[in-house]
Amino acid sequence: MPHGKQTRVLLLSDMEKLDKTLFRLEQGFELQFRLGPTLQGKNVTVYTNYPASGEVFNRHKFRSLSWHNPTGREDDSDKFCKLDLQVSGSYQYYFSHENEKSGGGYIVVDPILRVGLNNHVLPLDCVTLQTFLAKCLGPFNEWEDRLRVAKESGYNMVHFTPLQKLGLSRSCYSLADQLEVNPEFSSPNKKCSWSDVGKLTEKMKNEWNMLCITDVVYNHTAANSGWIKEHPECAYNLVNSPHLRPAWLLDRALWHLTCEVAGGKCKDKGVSPLIENDHHLNSIRKIIWEDIFPKIKLWEFFQVDINKAVQQFKNLLTQGSKKTKTDPKQHLVIIQDPEYKRFGCTVDMNIALATFIPHSNGPAAIEECCNWFRKRIEELNGEQFRQTTYHQEQAVNCFVESVNYERLADHGPKLGAVTRKYPLVTSYFTYPFKELTLEEEEPLMHQPDKSCHFMAFNGWVMGDDPLKNFAEPGSNVYLRRELICWGDSVKLRYGTKPEDCPYLWAHMKKYTELTAKYFSGVRLDNCHSTPLPVAEYMLDTARKLRPNLYVVAELFTGSEELDNIFVNKLGISSLIREAMSAYNSHEEGRLVYRFGGEPVGSFVQPRLRPLIPAIAHALFMDITHDNECPIQHRSAYDALPSSTVVSMACCATGSTRGYDELVPHQISVVSEERFYAKWNPEASPATPGEVNFKSGIIAGRLAINRLHQELGAKSFIQVFVDQVDEDIVAVTRHCPNTHQSVVAVSRTAFRNPKTSFYSQEVPQMCIPGKIEEVVLEARTIERDAGPYIKDERSINGLPDYTVEIREHIQLKESRIIKQAGIATKGPNEFVQEIEFEKLTPGSVIIFRVSLDPKAQDAVGVLRNHLIQFSPHFKSGSLPDDNSEPILKTPFSTIASKLTLADLNQLLYRCEAEEQEDGGGCYNIPNWTPLKYAGLQGLMSVMADIRPKNDLGHPFCGNLRSGDWMIDYVSDRLISRSGACAEVGKWLKAMFIYLKTIPRYLIPCYFDAILVGVYTTLLDLAWKQMSSFVQDGSTFVKHLSLGSIQMCGVGKYPSLPPLSPALQDVPYRLNEITKEREQCCVSLAAGLPHFSSGIFRCWGRDTFIALRGLMLVTVRYLEARNIILAFAGTLRHGLIPNLLGQGTHARYNCRDAVWWWLQCVQDYCKIVPNGTDILKSAVSRIYPTDDSPPQPAGTWDQPLYEVIQEAMQRHIQGIEFRERNAGSLIDRNMRDEGFNVTAGIDSETGFVFGGNRFNCGTWMDKMGESDRARNKGFPATPRDGSAVEIVGLCKSTVHWLLELSKKNIFPYRGVTVKRHGKQTITYDEWNRKIKAHFEKLFFVSENPADRDEKHPTLVHKRGIYKDSYGASSPWCDYQLRPNFTIAMVVVSLKTLHAQLRNGLFLFFWRLKKNFLTPQVRSEISCPGECRQIANLIFHQVPPVPGYFLSFYLKQSDILSYLFYFFPLNRSSWKGLPELTNENGQYCPFSCESQAWSIAVILEVLYDL
Repeated sequence: MPHGKQTRVLLLSDMEKLDKTLFRLEQGFELQFRLGPTLQGKNVTVYTNYPASGEVFNRHKFRSLSWHNPTGREDDSDKFCKLDLQVSGSYQYYFSHENEKSGGGYIVVDPILRVGLNNHVLPLDCVTLQTFLAKCLGPFNEWEDRLRVAKESGYNMVHFTPLQKLGLSRSCYSLADQLEVNPEFSSPNKKCSWSDVGKLTEKMKNEWNMLCITDVVYNHTAANSGWIKEHPECAYNLVNSPHLRPAWLLDRALWHLTCEVAGGKCKDKGVSPLIENDHHLNSIRKIIWEDIFPKIKLWEFFQVDINKAVQQFKNLLTQGSKKTKTDPKQHLVIIQDPEYKRFGCTVDMNIALATFIPHSNGPAAIEECCNWFRKRIEELNGEQFRQTTYHQEQAVNCFVESVNYERLADHGPKLGAVTRKYPLVTSYFTYPFKELTLEEEEPLMHQPDKSCHFMAFNGWVMGDDPLKNFAEPGSNVYLRRELICWGDSVKLRYGTKPEDCPYLWAHMKKYTELTAKYFSGVRLDNCHSTPLPVAEYMLDTARKLRPNLYVVAELFTGSEELDNIFVNKLGISSLIREAMSAYNSHEEGRLVYRFGGEPVGSFVQPRLRPLIPAIAHALFMDITHDNECPIQHRSAYDALPSSTVVSMACCATGSTRGYDELVPHQISVVSEERFYAKWNPEASPATPGEVNFKSGIIAGRLAINRLHQELGAKSFIQVFVDQVDEDIVAVTRHCPNTHQSVVAVSRTAFRNPKTSFYSQEVPQMCIPGKIEEVVLEARTIERDAGPYIKDERSINGLPDYTVEIREHIQLKESRIIKQAGIATKGPNEFVQEIEFEKLTPGSVIIFRVSLDPKAQDAVGVLRNHLIQFSPHFKSGSLPDDNSEPILKTPFSTIASKLTLADLNQLLYRCEAEEQEDGGGCYNIPNWTPLKYAGLQGLMSVMADIRPKNDLGHPFCGNLRSGDWMIDYVSDRLISRSGACAEVGKWLKAMFIYLKTIPRYLIPCYFDAILVGVYTTLLDLAWKQMSSFVQDGSTFVKHLSLGSIQMCGVGKYPSLPPLSPALQDVPYRLNEITKEREQCCVSLAAGLPHFSSGIFRCWGRDTFIALRGLMLVTVRYLEARNIILAFAGTLRHGLIPNLLGQGTHARYNCRDAVWWWLQCVQDYCKIVPNGTDILKSAVSRIYPTDDSPPQPAGTWDQPLYEVIQEAMQRHIQGIEFRERNAGSLIDRNMRDEGFNVTAGIDSETGFVFGGNRFNCGTWMDKMGESDRARNKGFPATPRDGSAVEIVGLCKSTVHWLLELSKKNIFPYRGVTVKRHGKQTITYDEWNRKIKAHFEKLFFVSENPADRDEKHPTLVHKRGIYKDSYGASSPWCDYQLRPNFTIAMVVVSLKTLHAQLRNGLFLFFWRLKKNFLTPQVRSEISCPGECRQIANLIFHQVPPVPGYFLSFYLKQSDILSYLFYFFPLNRSSWKGLPELTNENGQYCPFSCESQAWSIAVILEVLYDL
């Protein structure tokens, strides 16, 4: 990855639909798609419509991305495909598997905005926008004087409402012609053109450093638009939308009611032209129900003509018409007439004929049948009547509520008397013809030349689904009168593609191109009601002309998920968010925190990191042109503090012209006809039509706009909001590079200070660090400038309010602060205590704060030392000439002296291991102890916290509260000797500086230090391993860390001592005896259950895992020591399963010795000169079966003799009773179970042994439950010849045969001492097994196979038996996974076809919970349940890697390889012993198991 390049990784998961998830990226970023666990090993193809280099974006053209595999390995852990994002916009991706779409989503790439002659970048978070109503700018030649107000106020973007010709209503958003400039902008001598507008916007961009955006209105056009009359098909009319005909008729009836009320014709019914009270409303409701609805009979549009339908049915019956076969589940329903004529609906006569069947063909029977049919039609018509009545009820309620709002409500417009100009309610449809009676008008809706001009108006529906078009069929919004109607604008009917309405799409495309040509961005008006296909098409058109188009939208979906759908599909750059939605200062502060920035003290994120969901970028506006006036709802005093709170948000901010001048009313987009004031520096406050810095809060606005732009440009990206009291909000913006802060304290005035009580006692504030200056202090004050009089020609504000402002002063000069003192809040936590004197409502004070000088130096030094890990820390770093000597050495040099055993101490060590050493894992109060004492314990937690910046986590709280965790990390290492202690000293020296910085920064820098150390240690670990690991994939490297995790040296030796004659055995000085003792690495079976003491080492586990964890990772010397240590414990021809340091061993398993022999074989084959180990001295603890333990060196013999003894004892036969048999060593085993037998069958060469009461292999787990009646009974006794042991034996015999041929192994065979001496050569033994293995273990598909001893027990053919010769013959015939071990170690070359299916079955079982629901339901006691679970979990495959190894060798494919491996998800960073169903957590399992990691690593190595 190039230096400095930001890369995000999106992990793909099968069937994951992310259409409602927002992923924001910047241009220049690289996006990598990688396969998640559910897709790894599958043939996945990723498609995207992001254009290839040199191509033009086509939303519907997708291309496949090529996969890159940097390691070239077989596994998928590093495989990725990528996009280099250089073009802004919205892009879709999806991925498929086996030609089926498996998931997908969207990415949104932000535009890069540029201003000025030098084309410098304007970051989105620096945007300060002001909205202008275009019609209030006056003639074009006066625009500059009026727009200059925005420039002088510090705004860098102007939003114009549409500049087009307006409709009759004069609404800024009702456009008569989308392609014509508003003629009102022209003067008598000069016609204003688009070219003139373009020159102005270019001048503003280059000379004023301001960008211009404007609205695009796609939903509607003015009712008087000339083109809509020529192309009525572009609107929803009664021809192309006949479903609106009933709603049109109701609308006309209500219009006629308006005319009657306006004419005073309803007075006798209780309704006068002036609606004044609820009685009038109730009277209107009564008129509609009693006069209008019965008259227009809307239900008839949804009903069937009964007589006509019955006659048709009767004719069909009489004619004996053949019935068409119908679905018996279909019932008779009304089919809506598509033309919506009265009684035009029908029913399906085929269903009728199949439903109503006469019992004969006689007239009486037919008549009876018709009567039943008639009755059913009447019922259906009744249902339609009731449904229509339901719609009418809603229509009446909405109608009356509208009348109430417009004429009675205090917050409504109070329109006064009903007239034709101000009707009872706004009409829903246009009616451009001569007015007739309602009876005369109804037929017009069926005359296409007339009804095509009855067009539906647009509006919005409260609480409606924004993804549904309320004017389309299926919606009853117009009939139910639920539309809040804009009676000046016709709703446009696009369809879903240009072919559906060619003229409309072409017309709006020209409109879009015109806008994109002259403006840097667009505001999508009423975006939530804009059909998505339309907006997609138009924005694609705009971006072809202006690739970095800034797209702003207003969305009122009420749901972040729905917002994301629009943002994703349209590539919206910023969503408008309204501060006026805040009902108090607390909510206003919450919005600031919500809409941008990260928490103060956030973690340093790597350049390569996961792509995480985002919220839409906000354009946070203190007021929009649609909002009601804040002076009326709050107070004039609130304008300055609320605008300051908004400007401190880490996002784009904005306002509307008039707010800064304190205009005390809403500037209506419909009715306002006055012009804005011009800029005149010399104007007096009362001068009409002119403003300057003395007007309103303009001076304060300039200061906060400049500050907002500075904070965005200088990366003050961290935000903290403090609600000081009910009215005071303090917002902090913090720069994580310099650790400077800007703190704005605003005392809002949501209540008018003149009429509401505000306490003069302002809480004292503590500001961390050193206040460098007061950037700004300002107060809203009154002055004597005369009362407000609304000017007739220009929009004017309150003249008697202004801002008293002072900038860049020292604390002592402040008039708001009474005094400031310095205090210590805690260790090295310096704060300045501020006592306010005149922080009156309407006041703000803004501080620039740096860290305490000592803390600033400490941060600089820390950053300087962190540069060795990342260049990110260069900014703000300081050289350190007085640092501890150890810090002058690069950490990588200090770490280079560490061994892999040292890294076990540094990185891992679980609780039990640490307790054995006298310590323990760090316990976080109110949470849990860490999984490891080493760095991995910390890193696992921080890996979850860091991406989310979860600074509220108890982990971070503990760091902020004290130095306990910090000291634990360094002191734990210093207490150890050697290289580990040096690392501890380096950390302690770094932590000296860490402890002197403010507590809120400690989690961030603690994480940065540990991340640098951790990654350095991981690199060091891999460099000490094999080239397979060093050049391997991320998955291989992470698996290889299991070698460090499991292999370590504790305070007490876990292995028995090796022979003193051996070379290169590690020694140390015993802390207690002060004598030299061996300190060999031992291999833990699993964490945390088998990690320490006598339960750490197990023969079976050790030698299943040793090849993967030690030989594959080239830890040859340590592997040799473990092999020889176990060799020294040989007794009865067996090695122990539970090692117990050799002196507490249990020789109760038959398979451990064969795993050990297999491992010796692997060592000889993998290690250079590996057969030299056969001559290595083995110090026997038990030279004879009954001898007491012998000290190391007392009885040495070469390894090959020990191997021969194991083979000899098996051929001779093994039979003994365990020492100390009884409850002391196993409380559950029956007495017979302590009897151990093993031997070699003389005819077959198979190893056999055991009885049905002992546990000689993994799957013989002893039952422990009295309640389940299994105590003392192994779950599945495997006496006889277990298939995996026979396979391991065959592998060993063949290997010894080959060595003996080369004279490397001095024995040619073994001697049987039964009836005289008889020598059996290894060649003979090998041939015996080979001759009998297939014959006796494979269950033939031929039922007549003579070799099958128990054909009646066969329940599945084409499989390998689990055992042969069991005392219970049925046990032999179980299909179980153990045969795969034999298949791998003997390298079987053939694979029966049916067996291949069996392999899939076993792999499927890997993810199944073998504790069935039935068993769970029968066990009520948790203790019993645990015992049952312990019994059952031994029945799953112990070594899934052997299945994988065998299967992959046979099929050479990599399917399903990583589905169940939670390596990266687990806090233990390992693979569990087993899981429950579908990979769910199993509480009885080891969290990290040695053989689980090792065998997967082996598979990848063998590939």
